[in-house]
Amino acid sequence: MRYKVVPEPPGLDTLEAAHAAMPLVPGSVEDCCLRLVDRTAVPARGSAREWVTFMQALDVVAETPRGYKRRRVEFDPRALGNAFQRRVFGAREVLATLDAGPATVDTAFESLAPAVPEWERDRHTDWEREWRERTRRLLEWGVAFGLVVRDGEAYGRADGP
Repeated sequence: MRYKVVPEPPGLDTLEAAHAAMPLVPGSVEDCCLRLVDRTAVPARGSAREWVTFMQALDVVAETPRGYKRRRVEFDPRALGNAFQRRVFGAREVLATLDAGPATVDTAFESLAPAVPEWERDRHTDWEREWRERTRRLLEWGVAFGLVVRDGEAYGRADGP
């Protein structure tokens, strides 16, 4: 399963704080969101829900029959980057674009656009604007995980051409 949610990437410190704020004993999504808003820089419940889902995608939060809980895992940017590539929709596709050389957000979006499902296109009045912004967030998380480097408007693979 690949997750679509990609919150604004403030950096690994915020991600680590959000992870630490999640309960070890499963809690309802409402409880978890309140904890994130109270204990981190996450501004509101809607944003907190995105963070819970994103952390689930990164495999540092687990959903149980009783709710969500923090997984006891070492907070390793390399492992997070691997989970990001495997489990976040669009990450693989955007990173593959960079394998051919540096790209802007617009170039990366043009590569990702054919993979955007029709129902996603129909869901937004301006789906291209929505997914262009998502592409920017994917690239910025790639930077945070050390997979991507940014030089002005251009992004490139950290280990690539």
